[in-house]
Amino acid sequence: MTKKRWFQLGVAIIFLLIIIKLFREINDLLHPLLVLIQTIFLPLLVSGVLFYICRPIVKKLESWKIPRSPAILLVFLLLISFLWILITIIGPVLEKQFLRLVKNIPAMAETIESGVNYIIANRERLPDFAMESIQNFASNFENIAVSLGSWAFSFVQSLFGVVFILILVPFFLFYMLKDREKFVPFIAKFFSEKNRPWVKNTLKDIDYTLTAYIQGQLFVSFCVGVMLYIGYLIIDLDYSLILAFFGMLTNVIPFLGPYLAVTPAIFVAWIQEPQMVLYVAIVMLVAQQIESNLISPNVMGKALNIHPLTVISLILAAGNIAGIWGIILAIPTYAVAKTVIINIYKLRNKIKEAAVKEV
Repeated sequence: MTKKRWFQLGVAIIFLLIIIKLFREINDLLHPLLVLIQTIFLPLLVSGVLFYICRPIVKKLESWKIPRSPAILLVFLLLISFLWILITIIGPVLEKQFLRLVKNIPAMAETIESGVNYIIANRERLPDFAMESIQNFASNFENIAVSLGSWAFSFVQSLFGVVFILILVPFFLFYMLKDREKFVPFIAKFFSEKNRPWVKNTLKDIDYTLTAYIQGQLFVSFCVGVMLYIGYLIIDLDYSLILAFFGMLTNVIPFLGPYLAVTPAIFVAWIQEPQMVLYVAIVMLVAQQIESNLISPNVMGKALNIHPLTVISLILAAGNIAGIWGIILAIPTYAVAKTVIINIYKLRNKIKEAAVKEV
């Protein structure tokens, strides 16, 4: 019976539950370690993303006979120059639109309130379920505003952490680029001589998966942001740069990103002029069709090969468990886990084939 797969799976689940229980029991002992992980998590994550962006450039410079350390310093100069150009050219426009948006928030709130009051005054023409929803929104509008204010305050507080990130990220990124070949041998040495080739191949596949996802997703998001900005300029939508920048950021989240991106744009369009909502929807539809049918297939290909239903389930589950970070990291984490499982399955098949040949 111990050789049955269902028995082994049951034992594995029991041991996993025991381990989770033990971790919960020793939570106080692990608290300093958790604080350390939380402290370096964001700088390490940012450094990892920049690593996959900068590594091809460093390799190209090395192919031109430039030593690695000077090549990395040149890449740092390129990053600083790129940020300086963004801040110099785009920064003032973003700041102007953001300040104008903040200044107009009270007027927007009044417009919403007057619209709700108008609908309530004509409530006899509305079905009961619609009237109930509107009343709930009106009663909770103050709470929503307070929540938005709290979120804005928390966002301002988090800006102070940017200084800390700006200090750690360059150090992490420099040594990631400098010692990138040492990672795989360092991990492989913890395994037996027999399993080291499999470990190296698995890590190579994981690296390919992360490269395809990070580089592809960032490029696709950038293209979507540019298309949205052009579209918003054509229809003359207010705060076009801010809304396009927000759309570029949210497009990092697979599947749900476009819906998150279009929500504030529709809100601003409705305040500006109700018929603008239709124009915004058309711009978003055109941008997403170009992205999904032209850009993504050619940029990312089938490197991840994850079914849309799986993507939705992962994002919803991860969002409930870990919030925004769960939503952002769910897909790459799943892709890495899938790569490991596929390699384990291939290893098991090789072992079975070898056993059959010996017999």
